[in-house]
Amino acid sequence: MADGEIENTISSSLNTGSGTGAAVEVKFEKNPIHTQKYLEAEPKALGVTQIMLSLFVMSIVFCTPLEEQMYFMTFKSSLCSLTSIVAGSVAIAAQNLHLPTLKACLGMQIVVCVLSAFCFMSSLSLLGLYMYTTACWEDYHNTTLGNDMCDRLWNIIEHVIGIEMLMYLTQFAISATLAGFCCKVIQCCTVRNSVPVIMLNAPRGPQ
Repeated sequence: MADGEIENTISSSLNTGSGTGAAVEVKFEKNPIHTQKYLEAEPKALGVTQIMLSLFVMSIVFCTPLEEQMYFMTFKSSLCSLTSIVAGSVAIAAQNLHLPTLKACLGMQIVVCVLSAFCFMSSLSLLGLYMYTTACWEDYHNTTLGNDMCDRLWNIIEHVIGIEMLMYLTQFAISATLAGFCCKVIQCCTVRNSVPVIMLNAPRGPQ
């Protein structure tokens, strides 16, 4: 049977279904397993990963010697990490498939995506700045031993910033994945997923 014939058959069935005593009735009902699509993303595993990566970044930041010009970077990394911890917790809680929790999860994951992109760009600009400014101490402390120690210190800081950038990229990917699966469930993001239900009505006997 051609597609057009199938559509005509369904349409005629819908029309006859509205009448009294129709033999065939077609209804479109909400897919009962539509919300299960969120669980396909393994939200518990991704949420725990978000939390652990955030704690790892915070441990790196607070264990790194700081200067006055790096206070903003510490605040930025802490804000991004704390937000990711909250987002990971909400992603785990959204396993109950409660619609308000799923909406909160979507909002938090979008926020984490934006913050991760911002933190990545900030770290990238800081890394570029360190490539041209590698002064550790004042000129009167400028000795061969001091210069060698300065170079080693900046090499360590550059590796730390590189690790942070890798963590931000991972956070962005995880948040984008969870946000995408939340959109599959929330009706405001996707077309309502309905399935046709065909009901056969028994013919009425003679009165």
